[in-house]
Amino acid sequence: MIKVSVMYPNSVEAKFDTDYYKNTHLPMIAQSLGDALKGLEFNLGLAGKTPSEAAPYIAMAHLSFESLESFQASFGPYAKKFAADVPNYTNVQGEIQISEIVKYSYGS
Repeated sequence: MIKVSVMYPNSVEAKFDTDYYKNTHLPMIAQSLGDALKGLEFNLGLAGKTPSEAAPYIAMAHLSFESLESFQASFGPYAKKFAADVPNYTNVQGEIQISEIVKYSYGS
């Protein structure tokens, strides 16, 4: 399994429309990617290293896929459509990281 993380950097000038992202952008992505998308998580930044420090990212989305190939095949045809929607919810450029999901057990 892989995880594609899209992280939106926080700054004083950054704007992010949470309602639009949650109710319009993410459903569009989920519908477009279909069964290739195995999981989707949306996180809002609350704080940084300390409660009084701003979160480094306003928001993050994490999308799970069976493989890198599955992600590329499903996402590629819609990449321009997804990118064209970005100005509708933010004025910052999202950072993308693709990671391998490694299972880890603790506490036993």
